[in-house]
Amino acid sequence: MTSPADTAEQQGEEQPSAPARRRSGRLMRSAAVPVAEAGAMVMFGGRTLWSAVRHPIGYWGEVRDQIFLTLKLCWFPLIVSTTVFGLGAAGIQAGHLTTLLGVPERLGGLAVLGSIREFAPWINAMVIAGVMGTAITADLGARRVRDEIDAMEVLGVDPIRMLVVPRVVAMTIVTGLFNLVSLVFGVVGIFIGAVTIRGASAAGFYSQFFANATTTDVWASVVKTSLFGLIIGVVCCYKGYAAGGGPIGVGRAVNQAVVIAFAAIWIFNAVFTTILLGLNPDMMVFK
Repeated sequence: MTSPADTAEQQGEEQPSAPARRRSGRLMRSAAVPVAEAGAMVMFGGRTLWSAVRHPIGYWGEVRDQIFLTLKLCWFPLIVSTTVFGLGAAGIQAGHLTTLLGVPERLGGLAVLGSIREFAPWINAMVIAGVMGTAITADLGARRVRDEIDAMEVLGVDPIRMLVVPRVVAMTIVTGLFNLVSLVFGVVGIFIGAVTIRGASAAGFYSQFFANATTTDVWASVVKTSLFGLIIGVVCCYKGYAAGGGPIGVGRAVNQAVVIAFAAIWIFNAVFTTILLGLNPDMMVFK
């Protein structure tokens, strides 16, 4: 039979030490914070969408102004980014491989896989988030630290309805529209690299492009980038709306909004592309 001292000693060996328990508690708290914030963003987005759908009038003037502001700030960096990326990554780098294989015209098919499905929507979302998303977060964050949002709530004005809904709707619309521009200039960049640098024939490029391009590619790309815009709008509005701590807190919220928006877009893009290709296996056949 074991003595009480032996039993206590065995229980002490089985139980973790106090520093281990503290480390475990800190780890659990650090993991719970991003999960809780993600849940708060989802609830914030649901509240925004419900406000927009429940009474879909009264905010379209502000939506128009936000769209025009985005066009003013983003059209040039978007065109330059997509054209240069298409020229460098696909037209020159991938074109080197196709030239070695003796089929530089195959870059036309690669333009569908690269530009329409992936890098043009991705660059579009990055530009919108980096330029307009930061502006939205800074604007709402400044309103929060100046107590303008609190004053609106005291006066009985819904700040979600007045400030958040127009910006989220504008981001959703303008990101989808901008995607058409990014698709065109991404393909133009690849075409320049294929024809002028790699020596592909223009007719062969066109033939390969239209042999592989489908309407599903185009509408799925537009839908995907519209949802990118929704993610950008919700994340950036949430971080600005919940900002605190003065000007330093606003700057911190801007940095966090961009990082979270980028990460959320990448995750959503992987899920969306997997589902799209699974439902349309013919898109995986390179003609």
